[in-house]
Amino acid sequence: MTQNEVIARMQPIFDDLFMDKIALRPDVRAEEVEGWDSLTQISLLLAVEKDFRIRFRVGEADSAKNVGELADLIARRVSDQ
Repeated sequence: MTQNEVIARMQPIFDDLFMDKIALRPDVRAEEVEGWDSLTQISLLLAVEKDFRIRFRVGEADSAKNVGELADLIARRVSDQ
């Protein structure tokens, strides 16, 4: 699974969590998105784990600096299955 494929699959998750439409790109960071706080981060990661049927290690996803790095992490987890 490529980064772009993961990002496209994450778009509906973001659409459900945030009130405004967010155009996901690899360089989008949490600080740039209104309402993306620590609670939303937890909800986002839980939704991603459910949708992609993966599990993150404790603190693993927190190291992602932007959507692209998160997508790369998801792609690695999917390929590990």
